[in-house]
Amino acid sequence: MKGGRTVSARTVPEAPFQETPAQRPDPGPGSLEPPSRAPDAPDASDAPDAPGTSGSPEAADPDHPRSRGADARALTQVLFKEFIGLEPGTPEHARVRAALIEANLPLVRYAAARFRSRNEPMEDVIQVGTIGLINAIDRFDPDRGVQFPTFAMPTVVGEIKRYFRDNVRTVHVPRRLHELWVQVNGASEDLTVLHGRTPTTAEIAERLRIPEDEVLACIEAGRSYHATSLEAAQEGDGLPGLLDRLGYEDPALAGVEHRDLVRHLLVQLPEREQRILLLRYYSNLTQSQISAELGVSQMHVSRLLSRSFARLRSANRIEA
Repeated sequence: MKGGRTVSARTVPEAPFQETPAQRPDPGPGSLEPPSRAPDAPDASDAPDAPGTSGSPEAADPDHPRSRGADARALTQVLFKEFIGLEPGTPEHARVRAALIEANLPLVRYAAARFRSRNEPMEDVIQVGTIGLINAIDRFDPDRGVQFPTFAMPTVVGEIKRYFRDNVRTVHVPRRLHELWVQVNGASEDLTVLHGRTPTTAEIAERLRIPEDEVLACIEAGRSYHATSLEAAQEGDGLPGLLDRLGYEDPALAGVEHRDLVRHLLVQLPEREQRILLLRYYSNLTQSQISAELGVSQMHVSRLLSRSFARLRSANRIEA
């Protein structure tokens, strides 16, 4: 029948199928309706490895940075609960302290990466940041309700900034002079212990069997490397202190990775040597200032430092 009231035979049977979409065939290519999904097709959100699912990448990958960070935070909380109840100076206290440092070294590396543009060896920056981490661990109070990374980051970054402020390298030092600087500083320590005074450049040159002008060139290299006055008189005897001038960042630690440094400082060294090293490299005190702080002679401080460095070098060779 003609007219708008006529209903076609095709339209009537389609009504029940609209109520049960699972039974309705997909429309043809010319249809405006979206194609229906197969009844047994899995939802993308049910796929464990599908991107954009409820399962996060870190949940699927335990090596994901966020997953590792969460593990480090959980481990840090457990270690601090044990750490605060231990007596300082005991082997157990040193063991847990070393474990805290090890667990949070990624935080130091993250902070150090912010200073890549400064053209300093990254291992040096990480080592300095590790000293800041040690200080943060010693001062942290879990009862204050602050997460340790939040508490430690300003201390680590501040230590690195102070390093760049006090030890900016103004001129590139040739590798040969840097290696010679290590020898000169070692000879200076030995001669100081032997004679009980700061050695002259001539004595150092004779000890190393090199021309005196090479010793002076090494001192000049130290001047450009450290932005620290090489002419400052040593406290106590009024003489120029070659140990203090060349030993601001003692090259005896060169080649010792920060993990070895931390581990052996805290585990293998006696408590007194730990304190001397922290005063020397965290507080940046001279040997004269350390001797006044501890009430011992400067010669004794020099011997303790040399002994500590020998232990570190020996331990590093064993692990290597």
